[in-house]
Amino acid sequence: MPNPQDDVLALMSARTGHFPLESGHHGELWLELDALCWDPSALEPLAHRLADLIRPHAPDVVCGPLVGGAFLAQLVAARLGVRFCHTERASTGDGLYAATYRLPDALATRLIGLRVAIVDDVVNAGSAVRATLAALTPAGALPVALGALLALGTTPAAVAASAGLPLEAVATRENEIWEPGRCPRCAHGEPLQTP
Repeated sequence: MPNPQDDVLALMSARTGHFPLESGHHGELWLELDALCWDPSALEPLAHRLADLIRPHAPDVVCGPLVGGAFLAQLVAARLGVRFCHTERASTGDGLYAATYRLPDALATRLIGLRVAIVDDVVNAGSAVRATLAALTPAGALPVALGALLALGTTPAAVAASAGLPLEAVATRENEIWEPGRCPRCAHGEPLQTP
């Protein structure tokens, strides 16, 4: 029986080292997420598997942060036969979770009272999904689930729980991230690598 983690990781090149993450954390794992959509025929069965996990939450809309999360969310929405929207990064900022995402105006006005599943390709620190949740709430959307192809470490479940949402992931993998001041690789003088 195929391992979902192997299937997901096969779609993106993984590197280990010392990397700065969008959330402001440091981590040991870097995934080439841009490679995820290189072969849509390989991604489609995994997107369908994620759609099947999300289906019981009865979303009206699937929303994903650009770039990879939105591409995946669109496939999931099509499989579910529901609407699709996306958020786009508005700023990166400094510090932890400083990135902000926004809904395009034409989409934000359509979400009032609709049940929304938030889908991202990989959730690690949860920066993009946190920012997407922050954009959906003022638009009057009703988040019902958080979905991912891959959930790394314990943070994705904590992010979902803090929002009162179930986490649906095709695959999980152990992983650690650190605040810069508590990073063991920084403490050993290892320079950050450019992803």
